Amino acid sequence: MFHLFLSSEHHPHTWKKLFLVHHWPVTVCKMSENDCNDPPQYWTIHGLWPDKVDECNRTWHFNVTEIKDLLPDMRHYWPDVLHSSPNRTQFWKHEWEKHGTCAATVEPLNSQKKYFGRTLDLYQKLDLNSCLLKVGIKPSSTYYQMRAIKEALTSVYGVTPKVQCLPPEEGEEVQTIGQIEFCFTKELELRNCTNSEAESYVMPNNWHFGPEELSVCNDTLTYYPAQVQFYN
Repeated sequence: MFHLFLSSEHHPHTWKKLFLVHHWPVTVCKMSENDCNDPPQYWTIHGLWPDKVDECNRTWHFNVTEIKDLLPDMRHYWPDVLHSSPNRTQFWKHEWEKHGTCAATVEPLNSQKKYFGRTLDLYQKLDLNSCLLKVGIKPSSTYYQMRAIKEALTSVYGVTPKVQCLPPEEGEEVQTIGQIEFCFTKELELRNCTNSEAESYVMPNNWHFGPEELSVCNDTLTYYPAQVQFYN
């Protein structure tokens, strides 16, 4: 079955760290070519991603019945922002088949129930929404200095996360916060995210996003938008 895995220098599905990726739904909607109505006003889960690998086992298909007792939390904390149907599972299918099948090479994540359940646990322990509010960072029509956001996150968590933004629109100077990623070891312990992880991220084509992409934020003025119509 080795032909199902990506090649690597050491082993066909070797990875060293995980990214727990939060995205800001208002910015997700900004990036979308879809209609995107009433996005959640809190950071939601994008996914739990091992580094440098994807689609490690294409025969291990997503089965929603394995996570049926997680569905209330999944719909709230890990929603498909672009598609409002509560019964839609395509987003979770994508995350499992691209990332979960690779994460499953370690025991704490070696089933669909464990992968999704442990991701929810990590998300709730980090409690990003409450932590940002506690340090006075909340969605606003005014701007933040990105340096202040990064310093606040590091002061709360004791590690350096990776913060990604949409670049300024033409004729403007202000970037828009889009994702915050926390890095974990294989043992699911927080660690610093490093500058080498500064690659840009293009949204999946099957989400029908526009051409815009996220990249590591500059230390410049930054929108943390409260409503999609700020862009109109």
